[in-house]
Amino acid sequence: MLKSPCINVCQMDAASGWCRGCARSLDEIAGWGGAPDAVQRRVLDELPPRRVELQRLGVWLGPATNPQGCL
Repeated sequence: MLKSPCINVCQMDAASGWCRGCARSLDEIAGWGGAPDAVQRRVLDELPPRRVELQRLGVWLGPATNPQGCL
């Protein structure tokens, strides 16, 4: 199992459906512990552009991102 991207800032953005702290959906958060590594990797790969989008919308509460979306 891969390390969860959770940063203990659990607030969902209603417009996107993503957490404002980790950028995962409720289904991704709920299923994280039982998900295979391949699914966890796919979710982790999808997070950087989501973080950028949440930051662009002014609702991102996680760590700062650079323009490429990397932490």
